[in-house]
Amino acid sequence: MEQNATSMLSRLGQSLKRIFLLDLLDGLWLTFRMQRTTNIATEEYPKQRPQVGERYRGAPRLNINPDNGETLCIGCDLCAKACPENLIVVGTVRNKETRRLDLTTFTYDLSRCMFCGLCEDACPVDALELTQDFEMASYTREGLIWDRQMLEEGPRPTHYTK
Repeated sequence: MEQNATSMLSRLGQSLKRIFLLDLLDGLWLTFRMQRTTNIATEEYPKQRPQVGERYRGAPRLNINPDNGETLCIGCDLCAKACPENLIVVGTVRNKETRRLDLTTFTYDLSRCMFCGLCEDACPVDALELTQDFEMASYTREGLIWDRQMLEEGPRPTHYTK
């Protein structure tokens, strides 16, 4: 008998909540409470760049030797072989004088890259690295296929001023 009375009271309480829209009012009260300027946590993105995580892997870059200004890539093609998406294409030609491989082309397709870092780990001379640059948006798919020059320069984000 007591269980029937408590279940009837709980059903009555739920019905009253539905009739008077108490859940809606609770949600609205929470929303209005959070409108105070002390509770706002908005970043002014173009003006203030957000901090990214220490181990974040973003835009790829071909490192350049500071002594001679040439790329560190030796054309071994290990990064292309380590890539699970097969998106790296390395073109080399054998130099007859030095008997070494000279890098001719290097393309990297960012539209399919999952930023796993396997290409970075496979490079024996640390020529390829994934930087913390995150602004890589492009209006076309062709804009996401980076060539050697773009990889050496890195992304050029637009800096907005007021």
